[in-house]
Amino acid sequence: MCSFVVLTNELRPRGGPVQTEIDPRNLIGRKAFDRSGNKIGTIDEVYLDDATGVPEWAAIRTGLFSRDAFVPLEPSELIEGSLHVPFERTLIKEAPDFGVGRHLSPDQELQLYHHYGLDVASPPGLPDHDFGKLAGTDEP
Repeated sequence: MCSFVVLTNELRPRGGPVQTEIDPRNLIGRKAFDRSGNKIGTIDEVYLDDATGVPEWAAIRTGLFSRDAFVPLEPSELIEGSLHVPFERTLIKEAPDFGVGRHLSPDQELQLYHHYGLDVASPPGLPDHDFGKLAGTDEP
């Protein structure tokens, strides 16, 4: 699940991958562009992973009367003050619409990952434990 960050006007130039070393509040209000350099819109909200606090999704307002589209912040990059998303504008605008201002459920996140063709790692399996001998045998 992901929670969102409240809007702020505080902007600071930064560079490099978005997933690391950036205050998510600094993304709010920045312009976003697709892989071809076409403007997608403006970042309205940033969603953080509930477990890690790492910025995971951005909600981008795609036009005056249109909805917000969710885009993954990894592998997007912040270049010269703008978010550059490595997907085509059409794919971004066709992303599932979950509304903004509330948590994204794990199912909703999974739908977004699948929409963008991103691999989702399975949770690690439970460790194998040796609990002693099997009942009625001398074997461990």
